[in-house]
Formats: sequence, C-alpha cells, structure tokens
Amino acid sequence: MDFLFDYGLFLAKIATVVIAFIAILVVAKTVKGHHGNQKGELEVTDLTEQYKHTVHQLESHLFDKPLLKARDKAEKKADKEKHKARQNEVKQAAKEGDLSHSREPRLFVLDFHGSIDAREVASLREEVTAILAVAMEGDEVLLRLETGGGMVHGYGLASSQLDRLKAAGIKLTISVDKVAASGGYMMACVADKIISAPFAVVGSIGVIAQLPNFNKVLKKNDIEFEQITAGEFKRTLTMFGENTDKAREKFQSEIEETHGLFKAFVSEHRPELDLVKVATGEHWFGKQALELGLVDEIGTSDDYISRSCQEREVLQVRYVQRKKLAEKLAGATGDAADNLLLKWISRGQRPIV
Repeated sequence: MDFLFDYGLFLAKIATVVIAFIAILVVAKTVKGHHGNQKGELEVTDLTEQYKHTVHQLESHLFDKPLLKARDKAEKKADKEKHKARQNEVKQAAKEGDLSHSREPRLFVLDFHGSIDAREVASLREEVTAILAVAMEGDEVLLRLETGGGMVHGYGLASSQLDRLKAAGIKLTISVDKVAASGGYMMACVADKIISAPFAVVGSIGVIAQLPNFNKVLKKNDIEFEQITAGEFKRTLTMFGENTDKAREKFQSEIEETHGLFKAFVSEHRPELDLVKVATGEHWFGKQALELGLVDEIGTSDDYISRSCQEREVLQVRYVQRKKLAEKLAGATGDAADNLLLKWISRGQRPIV
C-alpha cells in the first residue's frame, strides 16, 4: 500500500509540473505570437554627436570660458570649410554621374548579444538589410559581439547575415569585449578584422550535445515508455528510452560531421589558422587568442568608436519592437521557458556550437 501511495504521489508531482509548464508556454507564446505580427522599427543614434557632447561637457569644467569660446569658433570655421569642400565634391560627383561619393564614409555600429538559440538574428537581418540599402563605398560596419554560442542552425544563419555585408564589399570589423566563443566565434571569423579585449573569451571551436536519460527511473517505478519512428535514425539518443550503442555511434558521427563543417567554415574565412591547435574546443583569453591568430588586435569597442568619432560620422543602428508591460512579462516568461526546453531537450537532439 505504501508503494501505491508513493507511486501516486510521484505521478501527481510529475503531472502538476507538466501541466503548469505547458500553461506557461501557451500563455507566453500566445502573447508573443500576437506581438510578432507587429512591425518593428529602426533606431538610429548619432554616436559622433554623443561623443562630442561628452567631451565638451567635461571640457567646460576644465577650461576657462575665453579658451572654450576660441576653440568653438575655430571648430565652427573648420566645419564650415569642410562642409563647403564636401559640397563641391558632391556637385562634381553629380556632374560625372558618380553617386558613390555623394557623402562621406560612415561607420555603422551594430550589437549582437546572443542567446542559446540565436533568436537575435531576427533583428540582425533587418539591420543588415537596412545598411545594405544605403551603404556606399568606404562605409564600414562594427559589430559589438557578445555570446557564448548555441544552436548550430541559429548561429549559422547569423554568420550568413554577416556574410551578406562581406559579399557587398562592406568592411566588417567585429569587437569582442567579453566573449565570442563557439557559435560566437563562427560569427566573428567572418570579419575582416577581429578586435578583442585582453581578457575576452575567444575560440571554443567545438561541438557539444548532452541530455539526461530517465530510463532507469521509469523502470524502477514500472513505467513503460514507447517511441514509434519511421526511419532507422529518425531518433538516435532519447531521454526516456533505453539508448543503444548503435544510436550512440550514430549520434557521435553526426557530432563529428558538424565539427568538420565548423572547422571548414573557420578555415575558409581565416585560412592562416592552425586548426590542429585551435579547433580542439578550447577557449582562450584575448592576448592568447592574438598569439594563435584567432584575433587581429587587442582593444575594446569603446576605443575603436572613440577614434572613429574623431574622423567620421558614427551611427548606431538597432532594430527594435515596442512592447507593452504585459508583453515584456510574457516575453520574459517565454524566454525562460524556451531556455529550459532547450537545455532539457534541444541539447540532446541538436548540436550546440
């Protein structure tokens, strides 16, 4: 009788957790789905003006008014002369029918803070499309990248979006202030130049997949699990069934194949790398990564943007969707549910880079 009581209690707990989890998913996905039909919009921020304002603000506390007034006068005169010279260049270019020099080159700044399923690629593709529509000769894109990687297909698509910029002849620089590992490095290697902070985590050119198996627990409680498939390898490893050596071998071969594709992709974009050394799944800090050729320069995105603001116009481009409070709460719940599902299920069925 005690066994039946314990068994009933076990089933009740499982049922409660499953029902609550499904309810959260349904509510979150419903609200997120309604919001998904709404169009987002581009936000463009002039980082050059922000930089100048910050500098002027600090200088106003350091220098006396006559000096600042003289400085401002000189700056206005220089800007006026530069603007006049630029207008003459544009007029000349228009006469010759060459619109590629109708404005000065700009630096477009993008941000990618990646999740495990790389859902941020939805915004990235909009940002890239917008830049491609207006880009001219001499323009450059700086991507501030921060991610430890995730699903292969998600980060593969993100890398393809960056490849669109390269295909259009736009210089691409990627700055890693904290981490660009695994799928993050898959994105980073596409760049013409990779900048890394000294202690940023870089590399991890490897593939992992893992999942728990509850088969023994089910057997202990006399619970049967049935799985019906068509196709010998429709499902290899399973969370609830009894895994076989043949299934493990097949899954291992799929992991190795994915790793081979990953290495080939990195080699294509950075052919000078010694893959025997760097494609072991290990990660390195920025200075070590520089010695191995994984990155090209030590620095931060702040340094790069500050220097650029002194030479040209720097614009930050973000694609955003406006959300109401209820949508933010639902989105947070949905994200948490997504992450839990991915950790429990997706890692066992799809490789992680």
